Amino acid sequence: MVGTDIAEVERELRAGRLCCPGCGGVLRPWGHARARAVRQRVGTVRVRPRRSRCAGCAGTHVLLAELLLSRRADVVAVVGSALTAKACGRGHRRIAASLGRAASTVRGWLRRFAAHAERIRVVFTGLAHAFDPDLPAAEPTGSGFADAVAAIGAAARAASLRLGPRPPWRFAARVSGGRLLGPAPINPS
Repeated sequence: MVGTDIAEVERELRAGRLCCPGCGGVLRPWGHARARAVRQRVGTVRVRPRRSRCAGCAGTHVLLAELLLSRRADVVAVVGSALTAKACGRGHRRIAASLGRAASTVRGWLRRFAAHAERIRVVFTGLAHAFDPDLPAAEPTGSGFADAVAAIGAAARAASLRLGPRPPWRFAARVSGGRLLGPAPINPS
């Protein structure tokens, strides 16, 4: 995951300041991924992520901007607003209607997140306490889904106080490596 400033990412890549997530080697420029349109709340944005190749292990990587999730056609803020609405008790059809998305798309997001909610809660709770050791223990809401969303919020707040402001769902995308809704959303180590 990289920032959203294309020029800055290119400078970092060319200067050898980006590391391979697999071996820690230096990433070098290696073309671009396929261009695609990504939906925002209103309208779309066209993205063409940068590709890189590790000088150490020769693995290739797509440098995904933190406003995106891997294999999703919507920016993370849209997906995050659906997750937040579900945590507040709204159903997938109402959420889909409010976002202008297909009910099946939103239902898929919610199911994928729910399948990994406990793991997500554990990782983000740990991050929240790593950024703010004095943070009180979170009160359970009675819903694993809502607890996971709350843990993301707590970790994002704690990180923002220490590292500077960043939208919470972008923080979640970055921490998860764009795989918040992926088959293995985050590595707890």
